[in-house]
Amino acid sequence: MSHLPIAGLQLELGADDNLETIEREIAQVAKRFPWVRMVILPELCTRGASTDHAAEPGSEAETRFRAAAREHGLWLVPGSLFERRGNAVFNTAPVIDPTGEVVARYDKRHPFLPYEKGVRRGQDFCVFDVPGAGRIGLMICFDMWFPEMVRQLVWMGAEAIIVPTLTNTIDRKLELAIAQANAACNQVYMVNINVAGDLGYGRSIVVGPDGNVIHQASTTREIIALELDFEHVRRSRERGIFSTVQTLKNFRDADVRYPVYQPGAGPGALAELGPLALPDETDNNGPHGAHT
Repeated sequence: MSHLPIAGLQLELGADDNLETIEREIAQVAKRFPWVRMVILPELCTRGASTDHAAEPGSEAETRFRAAAREHGLWLVPGSLFERRGNAVFNTAPVIDPTGEVVARYDKRHPFLPYEKGVRRGQDFCVFDVPGAGRIGLMICFDMWFPEMVRQLVWMGAEAIIVPTLTNTIDRKLELAIAQANAACNQVYMVNINVAGDLGYGRSIVVGPDGNVIHQASTTREIIALELDFEHVRRSRERGIFSTVQTLKNFRDADVRYPVYQPGAGPGALAELGPLALPDETDNNGPHGAHT
């Protein structure tokens, strides 16, 4: 078997405690779609984007998610949670297997700075295996904007990449294009599940390894139940997209060294961009009131 039936839950949620609502939604999916093996939730869907709710590892929310996975016999990627370890806060996505065990844990490597303040960058990449299906990579939201992240996970064997997301800004249209481009360039499924309601703009997207959009959601509550076909990934990589475009083989075989990635390369022209900070009230002539 090389198929993985999944359900992405694009839920209309607020900034309060959404845990009971999410538990009900998971139970409804298990009852309505008994063939689903994995449920995926959006980033920070339990309490929203405030680090005030950061909890120690093994929090009540994680414990209840583990219980839900065990009760329904599902793989569960419950979006992400702010996790406090000592004086540091991480945006962390656990992966829970059908026995309720946490088999992987990923810390977001690219917090949405300068807005996602007080969140420490993660240091590791995350892939995990679903027996009988395939290998899956995990990222969180803004990570997807960095093509190196996707290529690294594919190099590690990922055949699908799950991206829990919380986007409530007007760049969502760009994210849809980025998901499609990443899928085509890496011949990988991209499963980007965004939150709706007060927290986000919805429009979750699932893209196949040939770059085709399998489903794009609306802006309201939507349960996205479908199958990932890992044999389709393998065939696309072997023969190329449309039996033509063999991107990964070309990347593998090309004797190209990119100076930007070499040790000691430094920031190059990017040094001229200035600090990573909130934009101030400026125009092309500099700060207002400083015209000459």
